[in-house]
Amino acid sequence: VQLVESGGGSVQAGGSLRLSCAASGWRSSTASMAWFRQGPGKEREAVACINEHGGRAFYPDSVSGRFTVSIDNDKNRLYLQMDSLKPEDTAMYYCAAGPFYCTGTFPLSASSYNIWGQGTQVTVS
Repeated sequence: VQLVESGGGSVQAGGSLRLSCAASGWRSSTASMAWFRQGPGKEREAVACINEHGGRAFYPDSVSGRFTVSIDNDKNRLYLQMDSLKPEDTAMYYCAAGPFYCTGTFPLSASSYNIWGQGTQVTVS
């Protein structure tokens, strides 16, 4: 499986962006997918995870109510709709796929995911 993110950019505080992650290759070994972000001088943190089967999604408190993750299995795409963006949301955003189901426990370890995209930059000013 290969993952390629797109949709990042610069936006003013309060604005919205929609990130997309295109997955190529067979995903039979994937149980969940997630979005992580890493800001300057910060550790990589998960901002959303979604289980492949059933589509249940989870978010940390920092983005709950503002971010929405979804999967389009027909298009093999993962999305992250980000609304009410804040300057502290500025980071490189990565999509990831892994063999374990997410259960809603945050912080979610990046080591739980073994397939990563190259990232897309989001800047909020």
